[in-house]
Amino acid sequence: METLSDELIMQKVSEGNLDLLKVLFDRHHKHVYNFLYKMSGDHMLAEDLTQDVFYKLIKYRNSYNNGSFLSWMFTIARNSLNTHFTRNHKSHDDIEVLAYKVVEEENDVNENNDHLQYALSQLDPEDRELVILNRFKEIKYDELAEIFGSTPGAVKTRVCRILKKLKNIYLESI
Repeated sequence: METLSDELIMQKVSEGNLDLLKVLFDRHHKHVYNFLYKMSGDHMLAEDLTQDVFYKLIKYRNSYNNGSFLSWMFTIARNSLNTHFTRNHKSHDDIEVLAYKVVEEENDVNENNDHLQYALSQLDPEDRELVILNRFKEIKYDELAEIFGSTPGAVKTRVCRILKKLKNIYLESI
Protein backbone atom coordinates (compact mmCIF):
# COMPACT_ATOMS: atom_id res chain seq x y z
CA MET A 1 0.00 0.00 0.00
CA GLU A 2 2.93 2.33 0.62
CA THR A 3 3.58 2.59 -3.12
CA LEU A 4 0.04 3.65 -4.01
CA SER A 5 -0.57 7.35 -4.50
CA ASP A 6 -2.77 9.28 -2.10
CA GLU A 7 -5.22 9.90 -4.91
CA LEU A 8 -5.56 6.19 -5.72
CA ILE A 9 -5.97 5.28 -2.06
CA MET A 10 -8.62 7.99 -1.57
CA GLN A 11 -10.43 6.74 -4.66
CA LYS A 12 -10.56 3.26 -3.11
CA VAL A 13 -11.73 4.77 0.19
CA SER A 14 -14.49 6.63 -1.65
CA GLU A 15 -15.53 3.31 -3.20
CA GLY A 16 -15.98 1.86 0.29
CA ASN A 17 -12.61 0.43 1.31
CA LEU A 18 -12.45 2.37 4.59
CA ASP A 19 -9.54 0.31 5.93
CA LEU A 20 -7.23 2.17 3.54
CA LEU A 21 -7.92 5.44 5.35
CA LYS A 22 -5.36 4.26 7.92
CA VAL A 23 -2.65 4.59 5.28
CA LEU A 24 -3.68 8.19 4.56
CA PHE A 25 -3.92 8.93 8.26
CA ASP A 26 -0.42 7.54 8.88
CA ARG A 27 1.00 9.57 5.99
CA HIS A 28 -0.67 12.90 6.74
CA HIS A 29 -1.98 13.30 10.29
CA LYS A 30 1.20 15.01 11.51
CA HIS A 31 1.09 17.48 8.60
CA VAL A 32 -2.55 18.33 9.28
CA TYR A 33 -1.91 18.65 13.02
CA ASN A 34 1.13 20.90 12.51
CA PHE A 35 -0.79 23.13 10.10
CA LEU A 36 -3.73 23.47 12.49
CA TYR A 37 -1.42 24.07 15.45
CA LYS A 38 0.50 26.77 13.61
CA MET A 39 -2.76 28.44 12.65
CA SER A 40 -4.39 28.23 16.09
CA GLY A 41 -1.52 28.12 18.58
CA ASP A 42 -3.53 25.57 20.60
CA HIS A 43 -2.36 21.95 20.93
CA MET A 44 -5.70 20.56 22.10
CA LEU A 45 -7.66 22.37 19.40
CA ALA A 46 -5.23 21.15 16.75
CA GLU A 47 -5.65 17.56 17.96
CA ASP A 48 -9.45 17.83 17.97
CA LEU A 49 -9.56 19.41 14.53
CA THR A 50 -7.13 16.85 13.12
CA GLN A 51 -9.52 14.11 14.21
CA ASP A 52 -12.36 16.11 12.69
CA VAL A 53 -10.53 16.37 9.36
CA PHE A 54 -10.09 12.61 9.10
CA TYR A 55 -13.68 12.04 10.20
CA LYS A 56 -14.78 14.36 7.38
CA LEU A 57 -12.59 12.46 4.91
CA ILE A 58 -14.75 9.44 5.68
CA LYS A 59 -18.04 11.32 5.87
CA TYR A 60 -17.53 13.20 2.61
CA ARG A 61 -15.55 10.53 0.78
CA ASN A 62 -18.11 10.44 -2.01
CA SER A 63 -17.42 14.10 -2.79
CA TYR A 64 -13.78 13.34 -3.61
CA ASN A 65 -13.48 13.89 -7.36
CA ASN A 66 -10.08 12.35 -8.14
CA GLY A 67 -8.27 15.69 -7.88
CA SER A 68 -5.25 16.39 -5.74
CA PHE A 69 -5.75 14.64 -2.41
CA LEU A 70 -3.57 17.13 -0.53
CA SER A 71 -5.58 20.07 -1.86
CA TRP A 72 -8.81 18.41 -0.85
CA MET A 73 -7.53 17.43 2.61
CA PHE A 74 -6.08 20.87 3.43
CA THR A 75 -9.26 22.53 2.18
CA ILE A 76 -11.16 20.42 4.71
CA ALA A 77 -8.61 21.38 7.40
CA ARG A 78 -8.98 25.11 6.62
CA ASN A 79 -12.76 24.85 6.62
CA SER A 80 -12.75 22.96 9.92
CA LEU A 81 -10.65 25.66 11.55
CA ASN A 82 -12.85 28.43 10.15
CA THR A 83 -15.99 26.60 11.26
CA HIS A 84 -14.59 26.20 14.77
CA PHE A 85 -13.93 29.91 15.11
CA THR A 86 -17.25 30.84 13.51
CA ARG A 87 -19.21 28.57 15.87
CA ASN A 88 -17.39 30.06 18.83
CA HIS A 89 -18.15 33.59 17.59
CA LYS A 90 -14.54 34.34 16.87
CA SER A 91 -13.27 36.00 13.72
CA HIS A 92 -10.09 35.70 11.70
CA ASP A 93 -8.76 38.52 13.87
CA ASP A 94 -9.12 36.19 16.85
CA ILE A 95 -7.27 33.50 14.93
CA GLU A 96 -4.51 36.03 14.31
CA VAL A 97 -4.30 36.82 18.01
CA LEU A 98 -4.19 33.15 18.95
CA ALA A 99 -1.84 32.02 16.22
CA TYR A 100 1.82 31.53 16.91
CA LYS A 101 1.84 32.24 20.61
CA VAL A 102 5.24 31.40 21.96
CA VAL A 103 4.63 28.15 23.77
CA GLU A 104 6.47 28.33 27.08
CA GLU A 105 6.45 24.58 27.65
CA GLU A 106 8.67 24.12 24.60
CA ASN A 107 12.00 25.10 26.14
CA ASP A 108 13.96 23.81 23.18
CA VAL A 109 12.60 26.49 20.81
CA ASN A 110 15.53 28.65 19.81
CA GLU A 111 15.54 32.42 19.51
CA ASN A 112 15.37 32.44 15.71
CA ASN A 113 12.28 30.29 15.81
CA ASP A 114 10.70 32.72 18.28
CA HIS A 115 11.37 35.59 15.90
CA LEU A 116 9.95 33.62 13.00
CA GLN A 117 6.85 32.72 15.00
CA TYR A 118 6.39 36.37 15.91
CA ALA A 119 6.85 37.47 12.31
CA LEU A 120 4.34 34.88 11.12
CA SER A 121 1.83 36.07 13.71
CA GLN A 122 1.99 39.55 12.22
CA LEU A 123 0.74 38.35 8.83
CA ASP A 124 -2.92 38.29 7.83
CA PRO A 125 -4.42 34.84 8.50
CA GLU A 126 -4.82 33.96 4.81
CA ASP A 127 -1.26 35.09 4.05
CA ARG A 128 -0.02 33.00 6.97
CA GLU A 129 -1.93 29.99 5.60
CA LEU A 130 -0.32 30.40 2.19
CA VAL A 131 3.20 30.59 3.61
CA ILE A 132 2.70 27.68 5.98
CA LEU A 133 1.17 25.45 3.32
CA ASN A 134 3.75 26.39 0.69
CA ARG A 135 6.96 26.58 2.67
CA PHE A 136 6.37 24.32 5.66
CA LYS A 137 4.01 21.73 4.15
CA GLU A 138 5.55 21.97 0.67
CA ILE A 139 2.19 22.24 -1.10
CA LYS A 140 2.79 23.17 -4.74
CA TYR A 141 1.41 26.35 -6.33
CA ASP A 142 -1.05 24.35 -8.48
CA GLU A 143 -2.55 22.73 -5.40
CA LEU A 144 -2.59 26.03 -3.49
CA ALA A 145 -4.42 27.63 -6.40
CA GLU A 146 -7.04 24.89 -6.15
CA ILE A 147 -7.36 25.35 -2.37
CA PHE A 148 -7.64 29.14 -2.54
CA GLY A 149 -9.65 29.34 -5.76
CA SER A 150 -6.99 31.20 -7.71
CA THR A 151 -4.42 30.61 -10.45
CA PRO A 152 -0.95 29.15 -9.88
CA GLY A 153 0.70 32.35 -11.17
CA ALA A 154 -1.33 34.56 -8.84
CA VAL A 155 -0.55 32.30 -5.89
CA LYS A 156 3.17 32.28 -6.71
CA THR A 157 3.22 36.10 -6.93
CA ARG A 158 1.30 36.42 -3.70
CA VAL A 159 3.61 33.99 -1.85
CA CYS A 160 6.63 35.96 -3.09
CA ARG A 161 5.14 39.21 -1.79
CA ILE A 162 4.22 37.62 1.52
CA LEU A 163 7.75 36.27 1.93
CA LYS A 164 9.19 39.74 1.36
CA LYS A 165 6.81 41.13 3.95
CA LEU A 166 7.69 38.31 6.34
CA LYS A 167 11.39 38.98 5.86
CA ASN A 168 10.94 42.66 6.75
CA ILE A 169 8.92 41.83 9.86
CA TYR A 170 11.46 39.18 10.87
CA LEU A 171 14.42 41.52 10.45
CA GLU A 172 12.68 44.23 12.47
CA SER A 173 12.09 41.80 15.35
CA ILE A 174 15.72 40.81 15.84
